[in-house]
Amino acid sequence: MIYGAIIFSLVLLAYGPHLWVKYVLWRHSKDISAMSGTGGELAEHLIERFKLDGVKVEEGIEGNDHYSPSEKLVSLSPSVYNGKSITAVSIATHEVGHAIQFVREEPVSQLRDKYLGKAFMIKKIGTAILFAMPIVTLVFKVPHIILLGAAIGIVTMLASALMYVAILPEEYDASFNKALPILKEGYVSNDDIPAVRQVLRAAALTYLAAALADILRLWWWLRVLR
Repeated sequence: MIYGAIIFSLVLLAYGPHLWVKYVLWRHSKDISAMSGTGGELAEHLIERFKLDGVKVEEGIEGNDHYSPSEKLVSLSPSVYNGKSITAVSIATHEVGHAIQFVREEPVSQLRDKYLGKAFMIKKIGTAILFAMPIVTLVFKVPHIILLGAAIGIVTMLASALMYVAILPEEYDASFNKALPILKEGYVSNDDIPAVRQVLRAAALTYLAAALADILRLWWWLRVLR
């Protein structure tokens, strides 16, 4: 009973934030007819308004909203790019917030350069090692080597999650120092501001929530491998 409660608590801790982010984005994704424009149109307008020279907006892959500093590109999901919902305009403004950070070369933008690339690399290495261990075990007939692989996988996933924690100040700046003040200027109604806050908070926590969910998936694969 106690063991089951502990497992449930760990699963909730690891996967709960990811589910919460998904739920908040879905909850506020219904189009509002009174909205002045789509997320893509708002992003284009803000880029022009803040004179973000060279920054472009494109319709990208669903669920992969991001700003690419190297390409100076705001990439928005089709539902965000074409949507007139609270989620669409909030996410679009959040990503433009990142563009503002980088174009202005604000100190907070350095966190991504310092940590995000490393987080992706560490995650890839850990995943590759984890999937290679069963093959190595079968080829070299060394059963205990899989324990080493599991340990390496756990350490790399945890390190990746900690690096996502390190870039939270950048994410919160894009949401609450950039996007929220902009949207409060009249781009959404005052009645919708609480919903905007929820979406912007979810946007700020997206990377960290995904990293925690990866740790849970790692635990599931370790159960399978065992």
